[in-house]
Amino acid sequence: MFGDLSGMMNKLKEAKQKVEETKNRLNTVLIDENSSDHKIKVTLTANREIKSISIDESLLQDTEELEDYLVITLNKAIERASKINETEMAAAAKSGMPNIPGMDMFK
Repeated sequence: MFGDLSGMMNKLKEAKQKVEETKNRLNTVLIDENSSDHKIKVTLTANREIKSISIDESLLQDTEELEDYLVITLNKAIERASKINETEMAAAAKSGMPNIPGMDMFK
């Protein structure tokens, strides 16, 4: 009914390994995001782990403004990282999936 079940299991193991390798590689992909006036710079990995935040001293006087800048800049950086992560993980999962008729999950 399903053909070579052992072969499919091996393909699933390969897919899992590719996903893990991709996760590890995405830890090395760094995304830099700046506020519109470059007063804040955020660096994070494609796995959405914050690596650094640089803040211009002029923002240290106004807590509310600093918070606004941080929220906006972090959200932009996380959005970019998420897009990269989702694209790479989908490609890794798709490349290792066995061909099961009727199971086109990654179109």
